[in-house]
Amino acid sequence: MLNIQRRTIQERLARRQYHRPNVFIHFLYRFIMSGFVAPVYNPHYKVIDDINKCKGPCFVIFNHLSRLDHAFVMEVTYPKRFNMLCNYGEFFRSHLHLVLWLQQVLPKKIFTDDMNSIRAINQIIKKGGCVAFSPEGTSSLYGQNQPIVPGTGRFLQYYNIPVYFVHITGSYLTSTKVCLDERKGRVETEISLLFTPEQLQKMTPEEIDDKINEAFRHDDYAWNKEKHIKWTKLRDRMCERLDDICYKCPRCGAEINMTAEKDYIKCNNCGNGARVNEYYEFEPFDKDCVIPEFPTKWVEYERMEIIREIRENPDYCFTENVTIGCLPKYRYLRHLATSVPCGEGVLTVDHQGMHFKGTRDGKPWSFDLDYTEIWTLAINNAFDHFAHFIDREFIDIFTERRSVGKILLLVEEMHRLHVNTWRNFKWYDYMYKDYEKPAIDDKTRN
Repeated sequence: MLNIQRRTIQERLARRQYHRPNVFIHFLYRFIMSGFVAPVYNPHYKVIDDINKCKGPCFVIFNHLSRLDHAFVMEVTYPKRFNMLCNYGEFFRSHLHLVLWLQQVLPKKIFTDDMNSIRAINQIIKKGGCVAFSPEGTSSLYGQNQPIVPGTGRFLQYYNIPVYFVHITGSYLTSTKVCLDERKGRVETEISLLFTPEQLQKMTPEEIDDKINEAFRHDDYAWNKEKHIKWTKLRDRMCERLDDICYKCPRCGAEINMTAEKDYIKCNNCGNGARVNEYYEFEPFDKDCVIPEFPTKWVEYERMEIIREIRENPDYCFTENVTIGCLPKYRYLRHLATSVPCGEGVLTVDHQGMHFKGTRDGKPWSFDLDYTEIWTLAINNAFDHFAHFIDREFIDIFTERRSVGKILLLVEEMHRLHVNTWRNFKWYDYMYKDYEKPAIDDKTRN
């Protein structure tokens, strides 16, 4: 009897061939999105350059603010069919994998050199298709854009085809990264031609990266303060889990000791706090409270604190108890899970890198990543966990405390101190002005 072994989901994804989305499937998907999903969020669209006038292959890049962006990109580009890149782990979730297959969405192992992803892109471009992706690599963490993935400029120059830019505003506030409750306010989407092939060839890769970062420059909280848009369907949860990112008290400095629930955030150590109204504005409890203008300003304060602390302390070390999850091999994930629990241990971040020591499937297991291998964290859904590819394998990491926000900033600034391939924005140079020369000896790079 022949011993035929069933292929794993991973193997099937690696072997999958891709083509442009079916015309009817694309129409049906747009009909559902534009008729039933997008209108809930009060969308507004503007076409500066019509992508449908482009007859050959092209790219669509967009600033990725929330998990709802695909609906807005779909509407502003229709009837142009495109294949969108999507986080690899989403293809293992039972409520998504069929839709992703029908729409010919391309899997991407984010923040890695994923050759299967490049193969899929090549297939679509050779067929004269359009590929849509966010060069930031993931959706917005705080409501503002992140630096694009290193090498984006070289990537676009290699293909040398038109690059259209879909600029989205307001989308983060419909469903933030800390609380996935959906809210209604206003979303604006605009499409324009960012690069022609001729422009790409005349520019350096760094110039291309700089232009994209500048085009993406945006803060949803600052935008909403200017527009003064009222957000509804709040369910009195405007502050729910905001302490995932606003983890440090600006008044007493206590860390991971904030409570954020319903419509308020409060320091459990000194009582400093505020409420958030329907305009996403902080309203301090009293005149003695020290509260940043909005959450993105709070995160900037925390980042500058980490920049200072790791430069002043060559022995800086942060540890956290964690559990880990892996992707299943044969069955899709159910109940909105992102992985299957498979181990536990202790996670450490220091000047040498990120380290884990514990167990996996009941056996001892560990990993050590230096800052050439990791420069930020993949926060794919919410701030209760993050993911990374260890030896090309997807690993979810769930922290015991609400410390993912701190670990994220710590990894990013350790990378910038010791390697700095993934650089911060030039308009944030002021954060480093007092530290022109690293205070840490070069031996910590090894």
